[in-house]
Amino acid sequence: MKAKRSLINLAFGLISQGLIIALGILIPRLLLVNFGSEVNGLLSSIGQIIIYMSLLEAGVGAASLQALYKHVAGSSKENINSILSATSSYYKKTGIYYFICIILLSVIYPLFIDSSIDKMTIMFVILVTGMGGAINFYFQGTFKVFLVAEGKSYIDTSITTLINIVISGLKIIFILKGYNIIAIQTTHFVLMIVQIIIYQIYMKRNYKWLDLKVKPNFDAISQKKSVMVHQISYLIFNNTDVLILTIFTNLKVVSVYVLYNMLFSVLDKVISTVNSSVTFALGQTFHEGKEKFISLYNAYEVFFMSFVFSLFTVAYIFILPFMELYTSGIKDINYIDFWIPTLFVIIKLLVNARATSNNVINIAGHFKKTQNRAILECIINLVFSITLVQFLGIYGVLLGTIAALLYRSIDIVLYANKKILERNAWMTLRRWLTNIVIFSLIVAAAKTVNIYPTSYVTTIMSAILVLAISAVIFVVVNALLDREVYHYTKDIIVKVVQKQKRKKAIST
Repeated sequence: MKAKRSLINLAFGLISQGLIIALGILIPRLLLVNFGSEVNGLLSSIGQIIIYMSLLEAGVGAASLQALYKHVAGSSKENINSILSATSSYYKKTGIYYFICIILLSVIYPLFIDSSIDKMTIMFVILVTGMGGAINFYFQGTFKVFLVAEGKSYIDTSITTLINIVISGLKIIFILKGYNIIAIQTTHFVLMIVQIIIYQIYMKRNYKWLDLKVKPNFDAISQKKSVMVHQISYLIFNNTDVLILTIFTNLKVVSVYVLYNMLFSVLDKVISTVNSSVTFALGQTFHEGKEKFISLYNAYEVFFMSFVFSLFTVAYIFILPFMELYTSGIKDINYIDFWIPTLFVIIKLLVNARATSNNVINIAGHFKKTQNRAILECIINLVFSITLVQFLGIYGVLLGTIAALLYRSIDIVLYANKKILERNAWMTLRRWLTNIVIFSLIVAAAKTVNIYPTSYVTTIMSAILVLAISAVIFVVVNALLDREVYHYTKDIIVKVVQKQKRKKAIST
């Protein structure tokens, strides 16, 4: 059942990400051409600030997930309801706080931003962009947490994908028709209401036993404050750079950063989809036995790391050719820079390749025990980024993030292995080093071949070919070095195939 749900989550997630990615890349290009870099930078800056407001959630989601895994595995409906009741109580308060913050932001932000865009326009853009988040927390946050714990994140993925496709389609039409930026952003708010209605219908039809009015078990999610510290750290790495660049540079520089980040974030979303599709299985297995969990975890770490490195190998090779095509005709600032993608790839590898170890910490519920480490990570990032941006601009914020990530990524790997898995961290570090060597060799080989496609079609086709070759190399080399993981994974695949054959034989 776990393997089947993981595959369904993965399939739905990758298909949805493919559609969202295609639309997500097209819209910024249309915004640049029709409105210029300043509007693109403004929307990105507002978006990043609004993301910070998710801190109002105060770690409720992650704490609830950790508490739910055990009871979902044991099918304890009474305990599930009490945890979700507590979760719902917090989320409704969050929705109200979020609404108030959006109002305040819409009034304050236009007063401090240096822009030629009309201040009233900025205010209304903030309002219509941010209100969707408020109603999201208030009405559907609890249901999302439960579906992830159940291993049915594909339901959330399907609903979200459908809404995002419609939103993106309407935005494209509005841009081409010449509508103003307020009308374009309003589509998001309207369709968020539609999404809530769909969620309500699905949950009432499929989970009639859910009761959010029972006595809430607040103790079950008592680690939410410690989780929030970790969320602050995560948000700093993903969003502080834009805020610092907005304050210390200008919106055109922000636009350059955002375009590179957008393209790399495409891969982040794909990786996150793969990661989340199996996290519930890890979470439930953790409570079924340590030996069983470690066997599953080792296989997950080896192949997930191979997947991450293969994706960013291809990204590094093709990012500049793609960026030249994407920004052709945009003359208000230079978007082509060798060092920016290099620094971005280092950041993304440090963030994503450590995800396996970080999942162990989250599943084990060691939020409070590691919160001081997360705080130090934030301090390093802020101090280095704010200092270096004065001298190095966009490079400064990227180097500041790398400095903090080098500390925290090593710390996470050491902590997860020593404190939770109770083993030497060399096993994970060796996998890191192996993949770094493979990455370097493939990149060096690509330079000798001089891959430089000149159209979107040839870029995409070349990238797919290189990805296929790279993925095979990463998987084969890692499997050869971890023979025990190879045999474990092979046995699981054989069992799943045989089970499906038996089902077909019975049905016929």
